[in-house]
Parts: sequence; structure tokens; C-alpha cells
Amino acid sequence: MGAGVYDKCQTAKFASSAKGPMAMGGRRPKAATEYGAQLLEKQKVRFSYGINERQLSNYVKKASQLKGAGTAEKLYESLESRLDNIVYRMGLGASRRATRQMVSHGHFVVNNRRITIPSCELKPGDIIKVREGSKNKKIFENLAEKLKDYNSPEWVSFDLGKMEGKILAKPKNNETFLDLNAVLEFYSR
Repeated sequence: MGAGVYDKCQTAKFASSAKGPMAMGGRRPKAATEYGAQLLEKQKVRFSYGINERQLSNYVKKASQLKGAGTAEKLYESLESRLDNIVYRMGLGASRRATRQMVSHGHFVVNNRRITIPSCELKPGDIIKVREGSKNKKIFENLAEKLKDYNSPEWVSFDLGKMEGKILAKPKNNETFLDLNAVLEFYSR
């Protein structure tokens, strides 16, 4: 599926070291069909966001039913607006899997309500705080060092002093790794 599916492989080092199957002594790959390419893109989205088939299908249905142009943009917004993804984008976890577990263990409060559902969809203006009882947990130790070199997207912010983050705007699709139009075409069959 390529180097960028998993979080730790989304670096320049992994992208440049990706070699074709012929370099590894494998067979020459067959040309992918249109269906095969769409299936591969769907699987990339599923594995990147850590969601199952039914969840992705529901996100696609929801995005295609919304009025207005930009179904792919709506799909991207709904995937990025998940609580576990937003915590990941703030830099509080090493991977989406880790932040999913942090959310399900109840370490976060959204708008003064404890939320343990990783797929909870948030909107601009929502405030995510680290729960008071969780601030001294080991996973939040050395958070200043972890966030020192991290650049979060412009649509989220995190205040280390208050241990809270805020969603500033709707997420904008600037990832070239995922082809959401191919995913939409796959589900339109």
C-alpha cells in the first residue's frame, strides 16, 4: 500500500527507500485495474485512520448525501473531525492507534464532558482538555519535549500550559497521499 499508510512510515526516509518488487527479487507486478486501484485507495484510507469497513462506508454515505459540491472534501472533513484523529493532530500521541486508546481510556474532556468514544465527531470551536486526573499520567510526561518539534495543522491549536486544545476551523485537505475520489468511486459501484 505504500510507505505512508502507517504513521512512523510517513517520513522522507521511508518514501525514498521504497523499492519496487523487482529490486527485492519478486515478480514483475501486473498492471492494476481501475477496480484494483480504487480498492487499494480505500484500504489506505481504512488503515491510515484505523477504521473498519462499515465505518468508512457510513462516512462515504454521509458525505455523498450532504448538499453542495466537494464530496471528497466532506469525506475528508468527517474523517479528520474524529476525536482520536484530532488528538493525534495536536501531537499528543505517537500514532492514531495510541490516541484512539488514550481517548477510549477516558483521558480527554470535550466541552467539559468526558468522552470515551474515539469516533466522536467534533466541530470548530470545540475545546479538548486533558482530564485533571490524567495530567500526571506517564503518557503525558515530557509533553513539552514531544511537542517542541511538532507542527500541528493550522486548523487545531494546543496550549501546553492549560493542557487544552481547540479546533479553530474545518480541516482542509492538503494530503497528497490519499485519493478520496477513488474511494468515492469505489463505493459508487
